[in-house]
Amino acid sequence: MKLVKVAACALMLAVTPAAAQTQALPDINGLWAAHMRYGPDIRGPLLIERRGGRLFAEIAGHWVEATIAGDEVRFELPSGAGGFCGRFVGREESLRGHWIQQRTMSSGTPYASPTTLRRLRPNAWQGEVAPLDDAITMYLMIRTDESGVARAYLRNPERNIGAMLQIDRIEQSGDHLSMIGRFRGRGQEQVFAEAEYDRNNDLIPFHFRQFGVTMDFAPASPEDERRFYPRGEAPDAFAYTPPPALDDGWRTGTLEDASIDRVQIGAFVDMLARQAQEGVATPQIHALLIARHGRLVLEEYFHGFSRHDVHDTRSASKSMTAILVGAAMRNGAPFSAHSLIVDSVDPALLPATIDPRLAAMRVEHVLTMSAGFNCDDSDGDSPGNEDVMQEQREEPNWWRYALNVPMARNPGESAVYCSMNPNLMGAVLSHETGRWLPDLFAEQVAEPLGIRRYFLNLSPTGDWYLGGGAQFEMRDFMKMGQLVLSGGVWNGRGVLDRAYVERMTAPLVEMQERRYGYYWWQQDMPYRGRQVRVVYAAGNGGQIVMAVPELDLVVAFYSGDFGHPAALTAQRVWVPEYILPAVN
Repeated sequence: MKLVKVAACALMLAVTPAAAQTQALPDINGLWAAHMRYGPDIRGPLLIERRGGRLFAEIAGHWVEATIAGDEVRFELPSGAGGFCGRFVGREESLRGHWIQQRTMSSGTPYASPTTLRRLRPNAWQGEVAPLDDAITMYLMIRTDESGVARAYLRNPERNIGAMLQIDRIEQSGDHLSMIGRFRGRGQEQVFAEAEYDRNNDLIPFHFRQFGVTMDFAPASPEDERRFYPRGEAPDAFAYTPPPALDDGWRTGTLEDASIDRVQIGAFVDMLARQAQEGVATPQIHALLIARHGRLVLEEYFHGFSRHDVHDTRSASKSMTAILVGAAMRNGAPFSAHSLIVDSVDPALLPATIDPRLAAMRVEHVLTMSAGFNCDDSDGDSPGNEDVMQEQREEPNWWRYALNVPMARNPGESAVYCSMNPNLMGAVLSHETGRWLPDLFAEQVAEPLGIRRYFLNLSPTGDWYLGGGAQFEMRDFMKMGQLVLSGGVWNGRGVLDRAYVERMTAPLVEMQERRYGYYWWQQDMPYRGRQVRVVYAAGNGGQIVMAVPELDLVVAFYSGDFGHPAALTAQRVWVPEYILPAVN
């Protein structure tokens, strides 16, 4: 034993000087990934029971008493951890409503999602709560160039933080790593994050001071690579498969059925699948769907997304707001495009002194962004700017806030893009129907369109924010385009009046050098030596639903280029140069 101990000590003495020598710089080349998950933990079976005339709810170990008023049932968990609002239907055979999850870290808002509880036994109803997963994923690609500089860039599928923090390189000093770049690619260079490389665990724990968080970057797993690259680092050749027929209302067919060239579309999809990931300027297509003559004929997903994933639609859901307005009118809501705004909202929301220009404002002015408010999303000094409105804390009711924004011009004088306008339509819908907006949407749009799963982002007062940001599965969101082509009809069921669809998609105003209707854009695109009219919903990041009436065609994209000009690639390049030429 003594000899062993002496030998061990001698070995330690021999190794110690070598260990004290300067270690080689860690090899940080390659793809790294950081995953942050924030729950929510409140999910799973929801049970509501009646006991002695009172209602109690149980979910995830929580028991609370629910309130009932008529056929409406609601409850809220302590500390805002979640809640439910619904109604009994069919002689109490079921409870239909929405689960309201807590505010998410990834987007900063709570969401409402449809939830149905069915009678389990007399005086008991049960359903499943499946909230929106709250997660942030960061990819860091590092490649050392010929001069020895570790070039790098960030990718973030949920919010594209890499478009804000445009990284140029990683500087190394021993195990100390610094992430260097420019905010949005402009101004002076700065250090965005620093870390001490963890040799034992092969981790880079970058601390981002502006966010106050540390993200542990690890070498990418095969699943990370599947999601970072469009279809893996070395995808197989594209093989066309027609979309499956599901129970979502879409009829399906083949490209040949729709007279769309399979070879051309196949080459385009193959190009998307093989795009070299060179930086934040590389377009990130998450989904591409094509329908013609009422049939879905192409359904392709990239970067790990699938038909069962919901996606942030950003301002493209403004177009869904226009559909909700038209559906409410069709179902008897007592207002029209010509109604005065001051007569169509809760009087308690109006300012004490009403500007004559506000008094003259009509619903159609708000629908076309020509209301006249000092409201401009491209101007950070505008009091109606979306970020200004959402970041202020003095007035949590964004409808009241909007109606108190000063007027800058006469209604109808000119159109200025501002998300405050479509959200203000929520005040009209709420007042004129007496309904909570998620319930109104569920009844008058989601149910007739067969949309069963969605997440509606809520304002501080708990109503749906109609300025954009709702999340839908792509096959459901694309139904908007088919509704435009069919004059407001989905599978034989009227959702909108044809006259409203024509007005909604008419070139009513000019804005940003394009034509605009009721939250729908229009432009002409080249097609076989002539121009065809395209009507489309568009959202930050590349969320697009395009209807081409002359070709009876719908094209839809989901993308992850939030806050970057790459988001415009689909509508400016790929649709006119790759998709339309393939349509016969």
